[in-house]
Amino acid sequence: MLDAVVVILLGLGLVVFAGTTMGLLRFPDFYTRVHAAGKGDTLSTVLLLSGFALYHLHPLDAAALLTGLKILLIVLFIFIASPTATHAIIDAGYEAGVRHWARGATNPPSRSGSDARRADHTA
Repeated sequence: MLDAVVVILLGLGLVVFAGTTMGLLRFPDFYTRVHAAGKGDTLSTVLLLSGFALYHLHPLDAAALLTGLKILLIVLFIFIASPTATHAIIDAGYEAGVRHWARGATNPPSRSGSDARRADHTA
């Protein structure tokens, strides 16, 4: 029964990771690509590492329990750090003046972050 749960978690993690990869390749602009990378990478990593932690608990002893706990602490760290890093990257893109994608619009050269903010406030 535990092996089936491990296989399901690992399989779901691989499917989500493949979807993340497709999002990085297919989405049109910086913001949607970073969104795909941030959300999909976090979820796929949590699923994969949770599967590995459960797999390690099969012979239940103190060493296996300690290793599973360490893997779950890594999951917790990734669950906190990955969205924070994604937010920082998107904020840096906004400050640099990276424009959003718009259907049918041509993207003019981007302005610096302070010029883009001034133009946004005056328009």
